[in-house]
Formats: sequence, structure tokens, C-alpha cells
Amino acid sequence: MIKISANSFFNAQPSKLFTQEIAEQAKSFHQKIEGYTPTPLISLEDLAKSLGLKNILVKDESHRFGLNAFKVLGGSYALGQLLADKLNIPISEIDLKTVASKFDSPMVFTTATAGNHGTGVAWAAREMGQKAVVYMPKGAAQASVDRIRSLGAECIVTDVNYDDTVRIANQTAENNNWDLVQDTAWDGYEQIPTWISQGYMTMAAEALTQLDGIKPTHLLLQAGVGAMAGGILGYYADALGADNITSIIVEPENVACIYLSGTSSDGEIKAVSGDLNSIMAGLACGEPNPVTWPILKDCSKYFVSVSDNVSATGMRVLANPLPGDKAITSGESGAITLGLLYALAQSKTGKEQAKELGLNEESVVLVFSTEGDTNPVSYQNIVWNGHYSL
Repeated sequence: MIKISANSFFNAQPSKLFTQEIAEQAKSFHQKIEGYTPTPLISLEDLAKSLGLKNILVKDESHRFGLNAFKVLGGSYALGQLLADKLNIPISEIDLKTVASKFDSPMVFTTATAGNHGTGVAWAAREMGQKAVVYMPKGAAQASVDRIRSLGAECIVTDVNYDDTVRIANQTAENNNWDLVQDTAWDGYEQIPTWISQGYMTMAAEALTQLDGIKPTHLLLQAGVGAMAGGILGYYADALGADNITSIIVEPENVACIYLSGTSSDGEIKAVSGDLNSIMAGLACGEPNPVTWPILKDCSKYFVSVSDNVSATGMRVLANPLPGDKAITSGESGAITLGLLYALAQSKTGKEQAKELGLNEESVVLVFSTEGDTNPVSYQNIVWNGHYSL
């Protein structure tokens, strides 16, 4: 099932929090990390033509620092800023090879995660000589728990949903005087989530360079709380102008808090409660990030919600390319936007919805595959065994 709504609040107003200048600062920090290299931007021209489009360009984040997902960009940048603050120096002066020696005892960073964000925080803490304590919601994939623990972090699985797990992590950080590194915000907790979203702009800046003058007509971004979508959209609103690109925010239908907020009468944040069930664990969040909601409200042109089988189909299509295209390993949260493009082309109703979004044979679509097979068992069940078919 696909639901589409035009954004009646669109005003093309860029944000001072998400600019090309800030993105360059974040990218400069990431370039200091051993193993940094831009992830590939892959052209799927044959798939695009089969779907009635000019081209589809996929930023493949499964290659990011060997961690199979993009989230480390935000977590590492936030940790870098916190260490710089502690040392009373600009982040540009951080020396990652010697920073651990500047502390009598390691800082402790804690967070709540569905998997990828916690992995990024755990990895960054290890790389910078610090400690991490990671909380995961009930139903967390054992593969994610094991991966986080293998990075030297403590990992605790709760018996509540993601949003309530965030509250547990926050309370624990307060009780122990630890630093909470969370990718969503609330009243009084905005700076660190802002740094995290700014860190995500590195992949947007990389992609703009890799586009080499090609101007995408459409930008499709998946959203959980909207931290990644807001940072990436904010960057392109500043670099290209929000009026010059059709930006579409896509979510799982059971946890579509951005869609709910964007289709409300007042444009204020609306939350989804309950178990927050979706195969897209990284997007199964019920409360929008107030730091990034303003840019999503001001610069997104459409909000879309889809059923889980749309993402599952996207995973299969990316894994099994047409002759001439390259295979991409994309996980549940990574393939939702490509799945949408494919699903729209499969029915008369979908083709009418595609027209509403302005998708046609002149469209150049930019998407971000934000993770690889971070849950190998689920990935195999979907791609090999056909779970969640359209």
C-alpha cells in the first residue's frame, strides 16, 4: 500500500543548521578517521529506463568504514564535537591519533538504537579511545547486539519499544553523569542531535561531487525520526535550492510520524505510539526529531508512507540487477525508496501516483541506500526466500 500527500507547508526556506559550510566541516573531520573513503554513487540506468525514468543514482552506504551503514557519520561527528568541547578546542584541531591520551579516564557515551546508530557510536568510541553503553529495544536483532558487543561496547536489550528505550538511556546517562549521544531531540536536548544530523551531510556532500554536474530532479529520502532526511534535505536545499528539486520523504506505514505530522492541519509534530512494528527497524520510530522537522516541513514537497513489502521488493530488485546495472546489497531500511520507485511502475494506480510526484522519462532520481545486510538472517529470508512479497 502506498499513500502520497503533497506538503501544503512547503516554503523552500533553507536552514542555517544545514549548510554547505557546515557539511564541509563535518567531512573534514571524517577524512581524519582511518579508513575514510567516499562511498560509491551507482547509476542504475537500465533499471531506470524499465521504470520509465531517465536515471536512478544510488548512494551505497554499505561500504561506510566497514560498518555496513551510514549511521557512523553522525555518531562519530557528535563524539568528536563532545571531545573537542571537553578539551576546549575547535573540532578542527582534534587529533584522533592522540585524543585518548588527553583524558585521565575515558568518557562514557550512551545511546539507544535499533542497530546501526549504536554500532556507529560503539565503533567511534573505540576508535577514539572512549567507552560506549548501548541500549536496544525489545525484539532487537541478535546480529546487531553481537556486532555492538564485538566493538567493545556494553549492549543492553530492554523490554520496551524504541522511544521508551531512548528514555531509559537518557535517565541512565543522567544518573551516571555519562554523555547521551542520541539521534533524536527534545526540549533541552538539541545540540548533540544537531551534530549527528550535520554529520550525515558528509554523504550528501560526497554525492554532490560524484554527480559531477548532473542535476537530480528528484530526491527520495527515508525517515525514522527524520535525523538523516533532515540533514540531507537541508544540505541540498542550501546547495541546489529546495525549489529546484522534488524532495520526497518516505516512511513505513505503521510508524509514519513524519507523514502524520506533515498531513496534520497545523504542521506541528505528531507522534505514533505502540509497538512500532516494521521490518525496517532503523525507521521504526514514533516521534519526529524536532531539530530536523522544520526543514522537512519547509522543504519537502511530498510525504509518502508504504507497506513493508515495498521495501522488501526494493531489496530484491537491487540485489538482482538488470544486465548492465550493478548489484547493490541493501537492507530493509536502505531499500524503501527504490522499492517505492519500482512499486509505482507496477500498476495503473501506481503510475498515476508517479505522475503526481512528477516522475517521468526525464527524471533523474537520487536515493540513499543507507545500509547493507546488517541483519543477515532477515536479509536472506527476504531476498532468497521471498518474505514480504508485493
